[in-house]
Amino acid sequence: MLSNVHLAPSDDEDLYSGFGHEEVAPALQTEDLEFDAGFQAALKTSQGRRPPGTSSGRSGQGRVGTASGNRMGLGTASGLRGATGLISSLGGRPTTGFGDGVNRPMTGIRGAGYPGTAAAGQRGQFDPMNQNSAGLRSVSSPGIDAKREETPEEKIKAMEKKVNKLIQESCISAGKGNTKVALDRAKEASTKERSLIRLREQAGLAEAHNLDLTFSVLFNLANQYAVNEMYTEALNTYTVITKNRMFSNAGRLRVNMGNIYFKIGQYAKAIKFYRMALDQVANTHKSMRIKIMHNIGILFVRMGQYSDACTSFEWIMSEQPEFKTGLHLILCYYALADKDRTKKGFQQLLEVPMEDEDEDKYAAVSDDTHANLIVEAIKNDQLRKLERSRKHDSEHAILIAAKLIAPMIEDTFSSGYNWCVDTIKMSQHSQLANDLEINKAVMYLRQKDFQSAVDTLKAFEKQETKVASTAATNLSFLYFLQSDLESSEKYATLAKDADSYNAAAFVNLANCLFQKGDIEKAKEIYNVALANDASCVEALYNLGLAQVALGFLDEALDCFFKLQSIVQNHAQVMYQIARIYELKGDTGQAVEWYFQVIGLTPTDPVVLQKMANIYDNEGDKQQAYQYNFDSYRYFPSNLETIDWLGSYFIEMQVSEKAIGYFEKAALMQPDDVRWQLMIASCFRRSGNYHRALDTYKSVHRRFPDNIDCLKFLVKLSNDMGLKEAQEYALELKKAERAKDMKEQRIQSSRPGSRRSSSRTSMNSTRTGSAVSADIMTSSPTGSRQVSSRGRSVPGSAAQGRFGVFEEDADEPYRPNSKEIVSGYSDPLGPMPERPKTAAGNKGGINENEFADEEIGDDLLPE
Repeated sequence: MLSNVHLAPSDDEDLYSGFGHEEVAPALQTEDLEFDAGFQAALKTSQGRRPPGTSSGRSGQGRVGTASGNRMGLGTASGLRGATGLISSLGGRPTTGFGDGVNRPMTGIRGAGYPGTAAAGQRGQFDPMNQNSAGLRSVSSPGIDAKREETPEEKIKAMEKKVNKLIQESCISAGKGNTKVALDRAKEASTKERSLIRLREQAGLAEAHNLDLTFSVLFNLANQYAVNEMYTEALNTYTVITKNRMFSNAGRLRVNMGNIYFKIGQYAKAIKFYRMALDQVANTHKSMRIKIMHNIGILFVRMGQYSDACTSFEWIMSEQPEFKTGLHLILCYYALADKDRTKKGFQQLLEVPMEDEDEDKYAAVSDDTHANLIVEAIKNDQLRKLERSRKHDSEHAILIAAKLIAPMIEDTFSSGYNWCVDTIKMSQHSQLANDLEINKAVMYLRQKDFQSAVDTLKAFEKQETKVASTAATNLSFLYFLQSDLESSEKYATLAKDADSYNAAAFVNLANCLFQKGDIEKAKEIYNVALANDASCVEALYNLGLAQVALGFLDEALDCFFKLQSIVQNHAQVMYQIARIYELKGDTGQAVEWYFQVIGLTPTDPVVLQKMANIYDNEGDKQQAYQYNFDSYRYFPSNLETIDWLGSYFIEMQVSEKAIGYFEKAALMQPDDVRWQLMIASCFRRSGNYHRALDTYKSVHRRFPDNIDCLKFLVKLSNDMGLKEAQEYALELKKAERAKDMKEQRIQSSRPGSRRSSSRTSMNSTRTGSAVSADIMTSSPTGSRQVSSRGRSVPGSAAQGRFGVFEEDADEPYRPNSKEIVSGYSDPLGPMPERPKTAAGNKGGINENEFADEEIGDDLLPE
């Protein structure tokens, strides 16, 4: 019977545990339920309280009324009754589901025991599955739990997580270098942390304040302010931390405040805060105290208080000796000029203990393969690099101190170095004595005492292999500087034989061969040096020069591009790349690289002159003038630039501006008549004939045999109607006869010479002086070119200076030393032609060809 069935299981009991098993099937026989009086009575009791059936009321008006009352805000039982009346007016009639026709109110739906109603939770209702007690929470809508408000404790925990996350993001951004983002995250964390404090106060949980979180927020914010150079804000934040006594050990942060005052130059305040921090650090933190004291000593050095700095450094050396501190102490003694204390400080520096390096652990074991693999793995690991760095720092400190105090501790430089060498030999750093001896030779070089440097280095010829190789390398370099190629090659060979991996020795040897002209052999040795040391920039640079000399421009370009990747933005390397492009005819690339060189060295006159030459060849006179003028401003003694500028103003028919340039050239080469003649020609072209005549006279007094000067004097004297014209004509005749006789003797000494002196004189008269006849040649384009001498005439485009003889661009200017040939020619070129208004010459003879010739009395018919 159902009356014996337990229908209210506990929460932990499975609702469906008995279904499907054979032993519970007889207790739930459903075939005889219609004959069961108790079940039928219970069915009739609950059936009347149910809503209308599905076939009529639930799918029709009854269901609509219920939904309307609940969803449209009708609310109470009166609202449900209104809904029932609305349904009745529409023609519907709710029934009980049994066809008895009895009207029941819609509120009766509450007694059916549906989930979510008040009746469902009442006892004694029909609930065979125990859904009211056990399954109601699982069946309820998820929106009910979501709308549940968080407790204050949960809100506080969530906000603390957000603050911690912002602090982490700020630190990560600072580590990546994004200082601006790090500061923004730090500010946001500070804002949320203040909101968290207010939330605690509102919830009455102020006593549970998280001090660690507040300290982390403020400390990170102060650090980010300092990194972003917002020093005032950083100091204010640090002050807030240090003044809060609830923060333990906050006084140590005064070290950071001292660092900020050090950066902004307030040394006195920095020392004050360092000392306050030193008082807060316990004696057990020895390393921290030493670092603070070292900072105090450095500040005293910055302030010039060397005695106080010595006190700080001496305390550190007594507590925990360090090489850096020892070097700083010696510097202070040196600044005080205390020889005895300087010597004592150097000896104390040598007594600083070093960590013993066990080199055997890096030696390979031939039998054990596993041990060999371990050795290879640790040979260049981080710990090994740290050991090398510490050893390098210690050796560097000792050598720097020795080089500093050697000239001061004794009467002479050599005696001081000898004392340092002897002291080092008696210490644990005896291997540094040889390096100090080589440094001594370098110091002799800086003092330009080459012989003492050579003698010092020669003492190492019988030393151990590495030291002897280093000394021989330096000797080879010294002899190379003195242009003693034989001695330089000798010591370079000795250095190479002593150490076959010494790349510098191979470079010196190849340089000697390069200077001797054996470029192929030099190229091979440069390659050997690069094979020994791929980072030897000297070998790579010289190899590129050798490739250029051999004509392998593409290979040379590869060498200099490799060098450009090693040493970024080096002016000499970039200049060589531009030069190679210029030799290849790629003017665009050459100009681009020259621009980069000018950006690095804007005052280099050679590069500016190169740019001027390129623009001149392209016909851009304005740009060429600008670059030549800039080159002249930085190097006013360059005769080639002066020559070009003077010729430019003559070409622009502004001869008076060219006079200043030619006068400076005449000062630099007073024995060259060419500059004097140009000055006189400029006066004549500008119309100042009196100044031109005076200049020609002065030139004649210094160079009485100059035929060009005499011809100008004859012409000007005749034009001005002076009586000296006849005298100058006679002197001109004598000079020409002397020239003819000299040429006849030269021609007669040559076999097969048939050239007469008169024809020589006539040709020289028509073609002009040696400046124009021996140097100038014409080109198909009409531009001026250079002859085999490699020099250009004044006013030319200077093509020989940069275009043809590129490798001689850095050689000094050599004036023309040849004797001037007979014949007249204006060194500045012909005068501007007059307009041809007369009729053409019918006789076929050019009457203007000898228009400038003066006829003397000896040439008239007798």
